[in-house]
Amino acid sequence: MNRAVTGSIAVPLAAAFALWLAPGVAAAQASAAAAAGDVPRLADGHPDLSGVWWGGADIGGRRPGGPPGRPGGAGGTPPPSFMSLYQPAAAAHAATLSDQDDPTLKCVPVAFGTLNMRLWNVGAVGQIIATPKMVVMLSETFHDYQLVPTDGRPHRDDAPPTYRGDSVGRWDGDTFVVDTTNFTDDTWMFAEGRVSHHSDALRIVERYKRVNASTLEIEATVEDPKVLTGPWTVPKQTLQLAPFDQILSLNCASDEAPAMIQSAEQRKK
Repeated sequence: MNRAVTGSIAVPLAAAFALWLAPGVAAAQASAAAAAGDVPRLADGHPDLSGVWWGGADIGGRRPGGPPGRPGGAGGTPPPSFMSLYQPAAAAHAATLSDQDDPTLKCVPVAFGTLNMRLWNVGAVGQIIATPKMVVMLSETFHDYQLVPTDGRPHRDDAPPTYRGDSVGRWDGDTFVVDTTNFTDDTWMFAEGRVSHHSDALRIVERYKRVNASTLEIEATVEDPKVLTGPWTVPKQTLQLAPFDQILSLNCASDEAPAMIQSAEQRKK
């Protein structure tokens, strides 16, 4: 997917010329202050997470330090995966599933994210629109959105479980913490045939930190006591502000599912 640049990244200029002649310690402090000042802020003083965030390239494009379209570098011992923490019964159930059982073949979204990024769903780009009382998270795929209130309200007790769960947010200093519960149990954590079923006890806690004007770090912990032996710590993801100011709408056509399932079955042979 090729993109035209539809917006520009505004990088504030740090005017600290008067401090250039100060001693080394003072200069270091000034540099740190300037870096902190690069973070845009909301009217209430909290960091503004707004923007279109990606890993540096769309799916199929190569980003620095990583394979095509996937966040993170290569080499070293891979960290534990969600599936590696399955209890015996969960692992046995996973063994009965295959590519053709992937819910995304029928346009059902994932509970987490194919690239270990909940913001992206099954894609590789997401957009955040932040206000002091509500943070809106949008994905290009599966018509996905998440409304995250930040006014201190608890999780809703009047809504049925959903594919993407119910989220509430709070600020921990300059880090935005999102707690998501109330999932259905008929989605997978990931797509592309990666068998990754979960239960309705799934809980995901994410921590978003904008470290400067163009960089967003996300850490997450996943709990599911019905299927996992313990919490899964998701590898930290570092996103970049994209050189465009809005995401696209990538629709999913469920009438394509039979052909995709047939293709999945042929790959098994």
